[in-house]
Amino acid sequence: MNTGFAALHIAPQYVKRLQELEITEPSDIQAEAIPVALEGKDVVAQSQTGTGKTLAYSLPLLHKIDTGAREVQALVLVPTRELGMQIVQTLEQLAKDSDIRVQQLIGGASIERQIDRLKLKPQIVVGTPGRVQELVKLRKLKLHGIRTVVVDEVDQVFELGSMQDVEALFKGMLRDRQLLFFSATFPPPLQAVIDRWMRDPVYVRVNPAQRTSETLEHLYFVCEERDKIDTLRRLVRLYNPKAAIVFVNETDDIGEAVAKLQYVGLSVEGLYGDSFKQERAKTMQAFRAGKFQLLLATDVAARGLDLPQVTHVINLDPPVDADHYVHRVGRTGRMGRKGIALSIITPRERFIIDKFAKALGIEMKRRTMFHGKIVDPEQERAGRRETRKLVERRAPDEAQPGREKPEARIAQAGAPKLPRTEGKSVKPAQAGTGRDPAPAAPDKRKADRERDRKNKGAPRWLKEKRDPSGKPKR
Repeated sequence: MNTGFAALHIAPQYVKRLQELEITEPSDIQAEAIPVALEGKDVVAQSQTGTGKTLAYSLPLLHKIDTGAREVQALVLVPTRELGMQIVQTLEQLAKDSDIRVQQLIGGASIERQIDRLKLKPQIVVGTPGRVQELVKLRKLKLHGIRTVVVDEVDQVFELGSMQDVEALFKGMLRDRQLLFFSATFPPPLQAVIDRWMRDPVYVRVNPAQRTSETLEHLYFVCEERDKIDTLRRLVRLYNPKAAIVFVNETDDIGEAVAKLQYVGLSVEGLYGDSFKQERAKTMQAFRAGKFQLLLATDVAARGLDLPQVTHVINLDPPVDADHYVHRVGRTGRMGRKGIALSIITPRERFIIDKFAKALGIEMKRRTMFHGKIVDPEQERAGRRETRKLVERRAPDEAQPGREKPEARIAQAGAPKLPRTEGKSVKPAQAGTGRDPAPAAPDKRKADRERDRKNKGAPRWLKEKRDPSGKPKR
């Protein structure tokens, strides 16, 4: 009896490769989407981030490739370079020791080099819509052989203004091609695209009400805008994550934020959306290798990334809506692993957190930092009350209003009062010695300082006539 991926009619060579990658049991989205995709039907698949959607379409894609045909047979469209490179890596791992060739066509890379590699006749290409369309216009990429098209993170692809490029590609393909749309979120406007281009699509939705992973803990911290960087520094010191992604809303803010975080001693690098492909690839490679702790990025730059080592996601800026929050926090807590999502907000941004919690049906807990620990506000208030009590108990009796002075308590006990002299304090004579009490050194120094203060600015003849007590000689 077949179990696991074999039960989904996955070819033995791919089942073996999955076992070598320590993947033995399909996730829910894989178990539901793979059989439908293998049947050749159009599919709209929605599942939480980190549930294995890439494998859910990669395995059916590989099964449909004719290794004897030297033409592009499958196209995967992605919103970002990093996601494209990640998918290429997954496909190459699965197709190891086979004759299937995969090529990436990512914007920002050398188009001449991509044209040269297209001469090797890859069967699968993974690319961003703009670069793919550019190569089609140059007649370097032919679409007539494509039988399957996957649009990963489909909402983001169309949100980035690639609608015209994608629809132009659809028009240039055969009408009987298969379309597969995958994403964790499907905003209402996408339905018009689905209705226009898909033929009787099968909707595969795995627990759509649970839009974030159940293994995620959602926390938020409140501070003033000027204190956000310092709050982040303290959180990193307390949590000390192995790897974390810090999100900001604007690409223009990344450089300034990286500089501030590095200045306070944090190990951080930025992922810039407008930098060259080689620079971005180098940054991601270093982050995966653990060469720095924090990756600062925008929503676009980190969309769809699978980084198993990421244990924390930190929102330095609140996301623009609940869907963006879902994709951000989905960078951790993937495939059943635990993760923590932290949001640093100002008092005015508090309503955003309440809005997300209601829209996503999750509990977002407020936390504070107190005495080197993460606590809830009530614990902090109780701790401060206890601290005040300790301070009051340890304070000198004279500092407590309404309390008797030491001399009064001694007199009530039958002991003689402590003698006093001006500018001096005298201790009782030591029993059995007959010695007079010695003056307290601190009080003598105080009296000397007071005398010097009074003498300041006086003429020398007047200073010389004063006795040691500071009074004029008669």
